[in-house]
Amino acid sequence: MESNRGGMNGKSIKMIKALLSALLVLVAVSSAFGKYIPKTGKRIPQTLSRGWGDQLIWAQTYEEGLYWSRSRNKPLMIVFHLADCPHSAALKKVITEDNDIQKRLDEDFIILNLMYETTDKHLSPDGQYVPRILFVDPSMTVRADINGRYRNRLYAYEPADLTLLKTNMDAAKKLLKSEL
Repeated sequence: MESNRGGMNGKSIKMIKALLSALLVLVAVSSAFGKYIPKTGKRIPQTLSRGWGDQLIWAQTYEEGLYWSRSRNKPLMIVFHLADCPHSAALKKVITEDNDIQKRLDEDFIILNLMYETTDKHLSPDGQYVPRILFVDPSMTVRADINGRYRNRLYAYEPADLTLLKTNMDAAKKLLKSEL
């Protein structure tokens, strides 16, 4: 005689197990399509990312960024921001959610984010505001010719400017190949 485990028969139990297995597979698959994962696999989050891409390798200082840029022959992208700035937070959100940008940053750039101003006047050619993004080529030249869409804040980007940011990232890479 078959026992009736709390009102469920064997068929119901098998169906529940099958549904749970399918749910587990769906969760695993959906997490695989979530964030960009570098070719080298998932990396341990760094505090240097400050939330701009925990899986990416970030330079600790401007000097270190310049060294890596020169030694690896990649452009340096510097993001100036503040933790309590709503404009910085909004830009950070769209950049971290864009897998294409995260992939480009990982493969094609040396990256640095700064929450303070430096003494290098080349890094604030039109003033000190946030968020702003500057590109520096491996010859240590700040690319003042790669800028955003605003005349009064040449290096400012907003969430709606992602296409322009990608275009400027392409320009930084292209200039690297054509000028150096």
